Amino acid sequence: QVQLVESGGGLVQAGGSLRLSCAASAASGRTFSSYAMGWFRQAPGKEREFVAAISEISWSGSSSHYADSVKDRFTISRDNAKNTVYLQMNSLKPEDTAVYYCAAARGRGTPVGRYEYAYWGQGTQVTVSS
Repeated sequence: QVQLVESGGGLVQAGGSLRLSCAASAASGRTFSSYAMGWFRQAPGKEREFVAAISEISWSGSSSHYADSVKDRFTISRDNAKNTVYLQMNSLKPEDTAVYYCAAARGRGTPVGRYEYAYWGQGTQVTVSS
């Protein structure tokens, strides 16, 4: 029911910042608010890993969860009126280099597993250089 398109990726130097956006289509603000949203990433030769998630509650009253590797550096947020979820990435490190994927899960809380998400975007490349 939800189509996702990521944007905002690019090349940035270590220590820099980047903000990713994930636009959802075929969903009203009310419908979008019923999905938990997550960000995953996949580096070459690596498995897709969890980055961050935000619950199905509206942006003004939702909870979030982060992987230990990005905690205190990344911030996930959502704007239900715009059907968009964001990932603000600060203090970027070379190990953050990966294709970043947006995903939607119909449920509660902040799911961590890939299998818990039913909808996925095509991904956006983030490259961090020294």
